[in-house]
Amino acid sequence: MVTANAAAMLLQHYVDNYRRLAWRAGPGEPPPEPYHVWLSEVMLQQTTVAAVKPRFERFLERWPTVEALAAAEDEDVLSEWAGLGYYARARNLIACAREVTRRGAFPVTAAELRNLPGIGDYTAAAIAAIAFGENSAAVDTNVRRVISRVNGLREPAAGQIATLAHEMIPPGRAGDLTQALMDLGATICRPKAPLCGSCPLRGQCAALRSGAPEEFPAPKQRRHRPHRYGAAYWIEHDGHVWLTRRPVQGLLGGMAALPGTEWTDAPIHGVNTLGSVRHVFTHFSLDLHVVASSEPPAKGWWHKIAELDEAGLPTLYRKAADVALGQEKKRAA
Repeated sequence: MVTANAAAMLLQHYVDNYRRLAWRAGPGEPPPEPYHVWLSEVMLQQTTVAAVKPRFERFLERWPTVEALAAAEDEDVLSEWAGLGYYARARNLIACAREVTRRGAFPVTAAELRNLPGIGDYTAAAIAAIAFGENSAAVDTNVRRVISRVNGLREPAAGQIATLAHEMIPPGRAGDLTQALMDLGATICRPKAPLCGSCPLRGQCAALRSGAPEEFPAPKQRRHRPHRYGAAYWIEHDGHVWLTRRPVQGLLGGMAALPGTEWTDAPIHGVNTLGSVRHVFTHFSLDLHVVASSEPPAKGWWHKIAELDEAGLPTLYRKAADVALGQEKKRAA
């Protein structure tokens, strides 16, 4: 069981070592803008802090308020999101911005925030704690690991981590403690090779006393990831390439793309490919063959190859385009 001064030691460590990030307020400073907290939390889902930093600043330059984002064209937001992955987040971002604008402001409690598009338990608790000071326990992967190790929990029961984290929050310090736990998990209490000698909670950590802190919490069993196959068509004319937009519903919904086949479980044979790319999604992996073609489908547009970086292609199709362009350079050499 964590002693009463654990939160005090953790908060002091946070004051001395906190990461200065554009979406945060420092310890003891007024809470950050709720729009900034929400936007950063959505971006940080499945994406590293290093990758998010420049993209967050770019988003704010283009859409400095939630009202500005709500008024944006869907295609512009999806294009700006390209490269961040998990594109359902971008679609929920648009829907949430419009709902907040309709309401006139962000709700101030986790319970109300959970009613917004794309906001689950963790994101709601994080926004409520950091932006509004509510005593909400925001449990992400880092927080789960820290609380599990300190309390010696190999397989925490449902809700147990949130309860223990909530018990640590001192009055009026919900935002700081939430960010302190996140930082500790990201920088010191790492999944592998944790820096236990630098941890402010090392004297109270049951996992450290066990001699095998990396075994807490027990890793989840990996599910089998099926493999699929598809083709993307590279259709080039006069310095332009034909692009299309994927259906709004489904994977990479609404994103710019190269036209191509459906993705199936059957390998593709007998096609003259320029090359192929392998891409790993959350639930399956994909081999996408890049095939030269001359007939553009009915829907789409010609995009200048020299300005392909501005097309908003997601990573999969950017890699496919690079394969095609690499072949073009070889033929020209």
